[in-house]
Amino acid sequence: MKRAQTDAEVQIGEIAIVDTFTKLIFGEEARYSELELTIIQAFRTADANVVLDSHRDMGTYLRALGVSEMIKLVSAVQDQMTLGKPLVGAAVTNNHGTGLNRQAY
Repeated sequence: MKRAQTDAEVQIGEIAIVDTFTKLIFGEEARYSELELTIIQAFRTADANVVLDSHRDMGTYLRALGVSEMIKLVSAVQDQMTLGKPLVGAAVTNNHGTGLNRQAY
């Protein structure tokens, strides 16, 4: 049986996700920790728009999101990591298209 997360655990999860997104946005490709790689994989699972993207393309995608879209995405990634929900494509609704038909940057 899963236990409920405490507020501290939720905050740490959100901070780790935002930190990883920041690293993607600023193109810090050098090294990702195991946690960051897990977050990136959860991001790919939570948002079908980036499923086939490189880290650089993921950063470009994140830069284009509005605040409300980013908040929804952080929550969707967190849900994906903690609950294992199948959220493919359900996280963010926007006009970016799928990873297969998006314009290259």
